[in-house]
Amino acid sequence: MKKQSAGIHHITAIVGHPQENVDFYAGVLGLRLVKQTVNFDDPGTYHLYFGNEGGQPGTIITFFPWPNARQGVIGDGQVGVTSYVVPPGALPFWEERLQAFGFSATVTERFQERYLTFDDPHGLHLELVEREGGELNEGRAGDITPDVAIKGFGGATLFSAQPEHTAYLLENVMGLKRMGEDGDLLRFKATADLGNIIDIKRTATNRGVMGAGTVHHIAWRASDDADQLAWKTHVEQNGYRVTSVQDRNYFNAIYFREHGEILFEIATDPPGFAHDETQATMGTHLKLPAQFEPHRAEIEQRLLPITVPNLYARSEK
Repeated sequence: MKKQSAGIHHITAIVGHPQENVDFYAGVLGLRLVKQTVNFDDPGTYHLYFGNEGGQPGTIITFFPWPNARQGVIGDGQVGVTSYVVPPGALPFWEERLQAFGFSATVTERFQERYLTFDDPHGLHLELVEREGGELNEGRAGDITPDVAIKGFGGATLFSAQPEHTAYLLENVMGLKRMGEDGDLLRFKATADLGNIIDIKRTATNRGVMGAGTVHHIAWRASDDADQLAWKTHVEQNGYRVTSVQDRNYFNAIYFREHGEILFEIATDPPGFAHDETQATMGTHLKLPAQFEPHRAEIEQRLLPITVPNLYARSEK
């Protein structure tokens, strides 16, 4: 049976100062900070996770904030644009809100959909699109009510060094359905309601340079550990070198770099973000994996303090 990816699990990016990161994604976009933890390979750096109220796969964007990081260059070998989906009729609210917070946004159109495009404070390219699919985000963040709140990922636009190879991978290995083309873009669709639309830029340009304001990797969903191992075998049989399984505490992960030089991850849906704190308290305290707990005092001293906006009482700037 042909394997089919449900779509995006999470997207991970590099940004600058962690407080600026929190202020924008929680304070402006109204996403929930669902996990404060550290980079497992660099425990002196935060790993911050933002998503919907439940912290569900298909809604999670994660960040490595490095205050002194050099500015990256968005280009081939990266996710070029990260898309979020909002309910129909919500774009005017977001255009007004972004403007109120000092962010310039432009309305564009492709595949007969309207997009509101803008950059985050560190240069990541983002966009909002109205779609029916996906559950409403029931978490209330200030004046961001469920009828306009970001539901999760709409998808992503991939900038590939070898677009034909990346397109072949999405269709014939990852099992996405080819939907058509619009100008310089090819569109593919996965099976989930969120994080399911992937566009590929058909023309390669300049190689991206990793740094602040760029996406580090895109992660695809596996339903459980067994499904992930099946994906590992499947991807390897199609000629890609896949890492061993890495325990990331909130999911298990495997990685491979596709021929267009984009780093792909396949991550398990379970155990999720509430297994080391309650659903109600997710994201309120720094959580460390067991191997770092003996070093908590040292780690906390190295991390810059952050304050999460109290959206339930906060008024607009």
